[in-house]
Amino acid sequence: MMTEPALAHDEPTTMVAGQVPPADRHPAAVYLASLAPGSRRTMRQALEVIAGLLSGRRADAESLAWPALRYQHTQAIRAQLAERYRPATANKMLAALRGVLREAWRLGYVNAEEYHRAADLQAVRGSTLPRGRALTAGELRTLFAAVAEDSRPATRARDAALLAVLYGAGVRRAEAVGLDVADYDPETGALTIRHGKGRRERMMYATNGAREALAAWLTVRGADVGPLFTPVDKSGRIVPRRLTPESVFDRLEHLACRAGVARFSPHDCRRSFISDLLDNGADLAVVQAMAGHANPATTARYDRRGEHAKRRAAGLLCVPYIAP
Repeated sequence: MMTEPALAHDEPTTMVAGQVPPADRHPAAVYLASLAPGSRRTMRQALEVIAGLLSGRRADAESLAWPALRYQHTQAIRAQLAERYRPATANKMLAALRGVLREAWRLGYVNAEEYHRAADLQAVRGSTLPRGRALTAGELRTLFAAVAEDSRPATRARDAALLAVLYGAGVRRAEAVGLDVADYDPETGALTIRHGKGRRERMMYATNGAREALAAWLTVRGADVGPLFTPVDKSGRIVPRRLTPESVFDRLEHLACRAGVARFSPHDCRRSFISDLLDNGADLAVVQAMAGHANPATTARYDRRGEHAKRRAAGLLCVPYIAP
């Protein structure tokens, strides 16, 4: 049922109360359909949070009357998001809200003045350190050593190739599972990322150990058309379907446990890829293109060189502490 926002007063909604419109007329559904597949899950979750805050958890993204939102409602949501979430997360949620409001206007539910007033939301200011952590060179060696000890040839080859691509090419987990065999050129090591964030395609390269790991996996998997990374069942047979992003997360958690390495996420492999390239002197603009970042400031947040300089500078001081 289409539910009025909890913060609404007397503003009428142009949606029929008690009836959810079809997907091609629903602002949230139309907005989500416009996104790249890898972004839909995140933005849907953002809309669910916003709908819950607006309705006192009586409505979700599907049942909330989005066209009923006015300036006072969206400003109240901005304030709540700023209090509850990190700036980057809050701004991502606000971007989802603006997207739905824009579709409500395009679909004719609100006029231009109502839309622009409701969508006139300042970004949440502030900066935070990136979440997660970078893997050390020793941890990476330990992880690959643990993979090599797996007694099942298919699982061993698949996990090594997956870990090599996550770190060696810096792909997101949704991008990794979206790869097809046809997206990889064994002759050049080129990987074509066709399902990048924001519908941005890019070319990456599997070099050095990553290229060898992919060659070993394709020897086991075969070069048949289909997803590059597939599940392997308990008996060691390759299952001809695509891995899910969730299964990648679970697999890395399993590998960390086996290797005795502190827990890490797929994005931590990507963080390590970016940080290590910058540490080794790669140009920031080149790394930005490789990472598929739209904004160079996003890439710069992973640059550890400034932290190294601050650590060296801190070492110039002498604290005259005397142990009792």
